[in-house]
Amino acid sequence: MLHRHLNHQQFTLAAIDDVIARGRRRDWAELRRIALADRTVLENIARVCRARISDPYAQRYHFWMHYAREHLGEPA
Repeated sequence: MLHRHLNHQQFTLAAIDDVIARGRRRDWAELRRIALADRTVLENIARVCRARISDPYAQRYHFWMHYAREHLGEPA
């Protein structure tokens, strides 16, 4: 996925936020694949989502927060 305002394709915090907010199914599948291979990416997903889940309508962030917690072994 080409990220807005980013000149690279690494999974930085900004890139993760962009994939969650604007990504399509294949982008999410790629993020999932990378997250399962790299615990740091999972931790960064949780970090990005923590900043957004105070909004009950931010369903994408709630989904990814639950996913990250589940795979990091954190309580829900």
